[in-house]
Amino acid sequence: MAFTRIAPLIRIFDENKAKEFYVEFLGFNIDFEHRDSDDAPLYMQVSKGQCLLLLTEHHGGCSPGCAINIETDELESYCKELNQKNYKFAKPGIQDMPWGSKNMSIADPFGNNITFTNAIST
Repeated sequence: MAFTRIAPLIRIFDENKAKEFYVEFLGFNIDFEHRDSDDAPLYMQVSKGQCLLLLTEHHGGCSPGCAINIETDELESYCKELNQKNYKFAKPGIQDMPWGSKNMSIADPFGNNITFTNAIST
């Protein structure tokens, strides 16, 4: 049995703000968008490399305020790329952690904390 990746469910409240943050700022691609009807809440998958995130406006699916870690082997260049975009709501920086990794944490517009790290496992 193989476990390959996870796709966390992240609560959002505004489609335009979510796309501005996850697609325009973080550089994720939209894989699909779904609504049961034109006025129904959005359910959307975004991805970057092997990382998948499920973004939902549905109130029963999850609560805002989650925290997720995403591993990358290009943390320094990704931080530089994000800061060059001049996104007015975030100016990420890299922190050296006591356990030896480097982390870059960014809060999305809905109170969810996304931490990009150079090492999750040893």
